Amino acid sequence: MKIWFNRWFTTVTHFIELIRSNDEGRRFVFYGTHTNKDALYLQYCDYAFTEPSINGEEYIEFCLEFCRKHKIDIFIPRKENVLISKKLADFEAIGVKVLVCPDSELMETLDNKAAAYHSIMQKEEGGAELVAIPDFYVVNNINDFKTAYQCLRDKGHTVCFKPVVGEGATGFRVIEDRIESIDQLFRRASSRRLSYHNACEILSQQEVFPDIMVLEYLEGPEFSIDCVASNEKLYAAIPRMKGEGRIREILDHHELIQHAHRFHHHYQIPYIFNIQVKYNQGVPKLLEINPRMSGGMHFSCLTGLNLPYLAIKILLGEEIGQLKPRFGIRASHLEKEMILDKDHFA
Repeated sequence: MKIWFNRWFTTVTHFIELIRSNDEGRRFVFYGTHTNKDALYLQYCDYAFTEPSINGEEYIEFCLEFCRKHKIDIFIPRKENVLISKKLADFEAIGVKVLVCPDSELMETLDNKAAAYHSIMQKEEGGAELVAIPDFYVVNNINDFKTAYQCLRDKGHTVCFKPVVGEGATGFRVIEDRIESIDQLFRRASSRRLSYHNACEILSQQEVFPDIMVLEYLEGPEFSIDCVASNEKLYAAIPRMKGEGRIREILDHHELIQHAHRFHHHYQIPYIFNIQVKYNQGVPKLLEINPRMSGGMHFSCLTGLNLPYLAIKILLGEEIGQLKPRFGIRASHLEKEMILDKDHFA
């Protein structure tokens, strides 16, 4: 079977290797594309191609043509995955199965952090018990930013902000009253910290700027919960704690596993999804929900579960037996040098 990964994180390399080494001995041929010909995961694909720098409907046409030309069986998208979820019928019409949540409205909601928060709050108002939401405001001008900052400070919060739409920590900043000591300058992650004065100075450059969330900064440990599921059943939820530096701990964290089950009961995301939470004063609060494979999911596969391959089996309608992940794993990783094969591209 032919599998295509379009523009992805570099860590998709691990997912390709996990699928390739599946314990059922099933053979796959991997296709990869990226706008950057030096994207490292392309070196792990059987066939590699450069993508055009296009978006939206034009990109969908590129995807459909790529699938037709190369007779792709399974498409695992990251770029434009929300729009692709709206176009599943077009891919199904040419015989391509797409590993993406088929509920395009839900995909659109989860792609917007503020909309995701409001969706959860509405369900909780209706009696659902899901996960706590940080105090937050959505703003797009300097006056509203200042008001939101002061309201959160009045509640005793350290304040941070991030784009409403974005991945990972892109655009995330923590606001400090002052950044003026040697310790702050040289020893702390000051690239993600700035003073309130500097934040206002920057945001004042435009009368209206793209929506950002201004919210309470969560001081406690951060967890990423990787989940594999069908529409009807959550087969496994793997909480991994982000420790100091590159340390990751895979824990049998009952509270977070139950949060994952409750979330799946109400949202029913199939295949693979990821919930990120961070603790504040002993309470886990939601950071974001990703209806796709997370960048660090390969750590969760140290439990013995081949999550990307299991997701493919669910996509193909195959039976999944009882899963028994091994918890209590503490892990990290090293960088690895790699000589690029200049003749690798088809």
